[in-house]
Amino acid sequence: MSLLTIISGGQIGVDRAAHDAALQLGFPCGGWCPTGKLDEDGVIPSHYPVKELKKGGFLKRTLQNLMDADGTLILYFGQLEGGTENTVLYCIKNKRPYCLIQASEISPQRAAELAHAFVTERRLKSLNVAGPRASKCPEAYGYTLEVMRALLRKIAAGA
Repeated sequence: MSLLTIISGGQIGVDRAAHDAALQLGFPCGGWCPTGKLDEDGVIPSHYPVKELKKGGFLKRTLQNLMDADGTLILYFGQLEGGTENTVLYCIKNKRPYCLIQASEISPQRAAELAHAFVTERRLKSLNVAGPRASKCPEAYGYTLEVMRALLRKIAAGA
């Protein structure tokens, strides 16, 4: 069984890198974003396939994305905080499967291996990807892009 869809909220940082990797490698992607298609720089660019919530902000978007996914990959750097911490708490509260990766201690290649094991063992068809925004963690985009490219290549190869 292969992963079909990458879900993320479109925020600059981990979310955007997940979408960029999926778009670059031809994987379907989508997700929910706050009313107004907001991101920390203003508005999410139109080429990102996110759907705008009719009513709701960042927390509602986070919850909707993890509820729509079969599982959630959560990348964090240092300590859990803000929306990333909320994602973990929502997964626990709603009994949703998640894979938590301490990115500042694990190489991108190893993170991709752990994520691949999570996806294949649970036979996920959709994976929500969550983590810090760029202003909180400038290295989040590059790290996540590397992880997601490696993960999606493994899935495409049927590994």
